[in-house]
Amino acid sequence: MRLRVEFTTEPFDLDEAPRHALVAREVIETAELDAVDVGPFGNTAEGGADAVLTAVDVLLRKVLEAGATRVSLQVNVLGETGEGDK
Repeated sequence: MRLRVEFTTEPFDLDEAPRHALVAREVIETAELDAVDVGPFGNTAEGGADAVLTAVDVLLRKVLEAGATRVSLQVNVLGETGEGDK
């Protein structure tokens, strides 16, 4: 199964990226995902179910430890992957 995750972390700071936002960027950019788009007001990533769900687990744990007080998260099923893909 192929998934897309969209997420934001709060609190926002328009002057400079808060630590939890930097941690989120690092986690999502180093995960084994097929497509990543990191922006100032939202982030998306796509990949196989195992990779996305693992990244979400790490993301939640690390951003909360880094001071996030809220994480908004949405996961969408994009379809099935080819045999052998995860």
